[in-house]
Amino acid sequence: MSTTMTIRLEPELKSRLDQLAQATDRSRSYLAAEAIRDFIDLNEWQIQEITSALKEADKGDFASDQAVKKAFRKWGVNAG
Repeated sequence: MSTTMTIRLEPELKSRLDQLAQATDRSRSYLAAEAIRDFIDLNEWQIQEITSALKEADKGDFASDQAVKKAFRKWGVNAG
């Protein structure tokens, strides 16, 4: 089941959406719904990760200086 939602788009963005819809043989509605779904998934994930990290920080659960330096060395970064 789906519901209808009206949004305002700048003319250039609507034109780009039209071109993408034609190139992919998909409707504008389908592409817009997919874009919104991806946006929400990403932002929910980011908020969840931030919330989790804040809880760890509040508990004092931090990496040791030694662990940080080891990670930097692994990636070839001078940890100072």
